[in-house]
Amino acid sequence: MGFQIQDLRNIGISAHIDSGKTTLTERILFYTDRIHAIHDVKGKDGVGAKMDSMELEKERGITIQSAATHCHWAGKHINIIDTPGHVDFTIEVERALRVLDGAILVLCSVAGVQSQSITVDRQMRRYNVPRVAFVNKCDRSGANPYKVTQQLREKLGHNAVMVQIPIGLENDFQGVVDLVRMKALYFEGESGQERRVAEIPADLVERAQEYREKMLDAISMFSDELMEAIFEDAVTEDMIHAAIRKGTISLQLTPVFMGSAYKNKAVQPLLDAVNSYLPNPTEVTNEFISTVDESKHPVSYNPKDHFLGLAFKIEDGRYGQLTYLRLYQGTLTRGDTIYNMRSDKKVRVGRIVRMHSNEMEDIESAEAGDIVALFGVECASGDTFTDGDFQATMTSMYVPEPVISLSVKPKDNKASVNMSKALGRFTREDPTFRSFVDAESGETIISGMGELHLEVYVERMKREYGAEVEVGQPQVAYRETITRKAPYDYTHKKQTGGSGQYGRVAGYVEPTTDTGADFEFINRITGGVIPTEYIPSVEKGFRAVQVRGGLIGAPVVGVRVVLEDGKYHAVDSSDNAFQAAGRGAFRSVYMSAKPTIMEPIMKVEVEGPAEFQGSMLRTLMQRRGIVIGSNDDNGFAVIQAEVPLSAMFGYSTDLRSATQGKAEFTMEFSKYSPVPGEIQDELRAKFKDRAQGWAAEE
Repeated sequence: MGFQIQDLRNIGISAHIDSGKTTLTERILFYTDRIHAIHDVKGKDGVGAKMDSMELEKERGITIQSAATHCHWAGKHINIIDTPGHVDFTIEVERALRVLDGAILVLCSVAGVQSQSITVDRQMRRYNVPRVAFVNKCDRSGANPYKVTQQLREKLGHNAVMVQIPIGLENDFQGVVDLVRMKALYFEGESGQERRVAEIPADLVERAQEYREKMLDAISMFSDELMEAIFEDAVTEDMIHAAIRKGTISLQLTPVFMGSAYKNKAVQPLLDAVNSYLPNPTEVTNEFISTVDESKHPVSYNPKDHFLGLAFKIEDGRYGQLTYLRLYQGTLTRGDTIYNMRSDKKVRVGRIVRMHSNEMEDIESAEAGDIVALFGVECASGDTFTDGDFQATMTSMYVPEPVISLSVKPKDNKASVNMSKALGRFTREDPTFRSFVDAESGETIISGMGELHLEVYVERMKREYGAEVEVGQPQVAYRETITRKAPYDYTHKKQTGGSGQYGRVAGYVEPTTDTGADFEFINRITGGVIPTEYIPSVEKGFRAVQVRGGLIGAPVVGVRVVLEDGKYHAVDSSDNAFQAAGRGAFRSVYMSAKPTIMEPIMKVEVEGPAEFQGSMLRTLMQRRGIVIGSNDDNGFAVIQAEVPLSAMFGYSTDLRSATQGKAEFTMEFSKYSPVPGEIQDELRAKFKDRAQGWAAEE
């Protein structure tokens, strides 16, 4: 591997859209000599940033796929994953954070903590990822890193501590004061690569002293030695570094750095912080599950141990499937045979590479803790690999359910073949992208996280596969649920010559109190009125009917079925008979349980100049929006609202025309809520034929 595991850092760069993640990564690569010229996102030179290698990314100026790279800084080897900011590509952030040991949370010094910052922070908490914060864009009008640090505390609940303060702001932003060394840092030369250390400007000395005391006060909680040294006025830099590192790795402290990546200022101290404060792989707890007895154990990170790795992302490239692999134990060498624990197939490792965006560097072997990519390995995202002697799997990542669908129709035979190739590849690569053929209409339906998500895949079908497709109207992922308790008593009886079918089931259905539970089955049969072996059949029957409800054919959620009584026949009862009884019982009781239609509600955040606040509010109210918060800061208005997804189609066009193109919005799934009565009637009328599907089935 060429470096010790203690000198390895696996980090992600995550943030709200347009906070400057890719620009920051570009500077990091430049200062670590991985690239020799800086190119900007949507750059005028037509090159674009290194980490945005897809043509669509360069055109739109957004990151669509997370990209991996690696670099060296001050004796440490750093693996970096640059992730998208747009919520439609949230799975890219999710799977990156699943395998990373630390992260840089980038925040805009004008906009501060935004909606996607909150989502990213929630994902970091889900996987216990320690992070440092970088307040970017300190050169912009309205920049205020002090306010952003306060928002980190109030909105995200971080113990955020400034370890730097800015020297000037907006047009006058010159550098930062390092509160650990109590020195001013300036960044000079054509691309800010020359660091100049100087005394703190006289007008900032008092403020620097004040913020250093605040910093020492906060971090002394993590070091008794530092606390004593503060009383004796004998504080050393090493003591401060050790305390900040301990607080950060324990997830109880977030050190705040600041700068301007675009203006090449204060990126190098952030790299120093990655080395000093973020953990190496051995300082993070990761667990595997033994497939022998389902017990959990911490991974060893020992390169001499049994091999264990997780395929966290796959891509189909020009040369076949590329599998991104995080190594947790053992050593992987070219020519090794490894086993896929899901499919139970063995695979020979032909080629191991390190990724540098879309470029590759071949390596002979990699050890525990590292992130590499393999060629020609058949697997799916989330598969665990071992050496075959080790029966274990890694815990999988959280995959959100799609909320929007479109129908796609190929224009000709050639497009049809290419479309199925493209859909096969995209569904393997992206767990939040689904594709299926609707049994009733025969149409191919694609589902995803938002309009942009599906738009990008339709565009990629055309560009990468030459598949011209016609796109239907977007469809919302409605759900059905019941609103009250209702009893059922149903007998399934069929006589067809010879042995027939017989099964009686009785009990009640009711809404679940746990909104996260889609379906719950409780068996309260006593005295053997239904033999034990038929109980799973009854459950299977009830479960089967949840796929399509009786109102609009949408999946049924939030139902608890309680089985209390029943009857069986020694000859005519069977597995199939009791499955049919379960299906029939649910259909018979469904309308008595007062079903209702649920729709996905999106959390929408609209940002724009305060002069357009009224227009922005109006666009939301016209779409059944409920405003849950708003603030006006420095002439910049931010409105948070909850709006049904069905009302959000085409919103970007309306918002642009209402604000002269000066406002923007982000949205993410929030919850399911009942649809208003008149809209329920419209939906039921539209799906009338499907609603009768149950009756026609049996």
